[in-house]
Amino acid sequence: MAKTKDPSFRKLIQKLVARKPKNLDQQFLQAHEEVFKKTDCLTCGNCCRTTSPMWNDTDIQRVSHLFRMKTSAFLDEYLVQDSDGDWVYPKAPCPFLDLHDNKCGIYDHRPKACREYPHTDRKNIMGILGLTSKNAVICPAVTQILEKIEQIYN
Repeated sequence: MAKTKDPSFRKLIQKLVARKPKNLDQQFLQAHEEVFKKTDCLTCGNCCRTTSPMWNDTDIQRVSHLFRMKTSAFLDEYLVQDSDGDWVYPKAPCPFLDLHDNKCGIYDHRPKACREYPHTDRKNIMGILGLTSKNAVICPAVTQILEKIEQIYN
């Protein structure tokens, strides 16, 4: 569904960039809270099935400690550096995802990028509107959030 909405989301983002609404962060936060009150991510798991978070040094150290592995061994087993030098999974799905129930095997220790996904409750949402549009293709909740924002600006 999000792919069919992509052209209208692109128009919405162009409109937001042109208008630069001062209360956009609050509007996104409100939409985020409304949507996630009714959303059970375990019914989907698409983010964990199709994308890779960027791992920072703190994430790497925390999870390698959890597995009682040396950092270098953890990196060798689970992550690769992409062309930007960020640590990511070499392929999807996430190696810590249980494909039967969409539960995360390291949920309490997951990377910051996973904790913050889909980033629709962040401050300065204007700076990540492009990412938000891309996330709508992955996450049905983001599609719903953008639809709520679209209603405000149409």
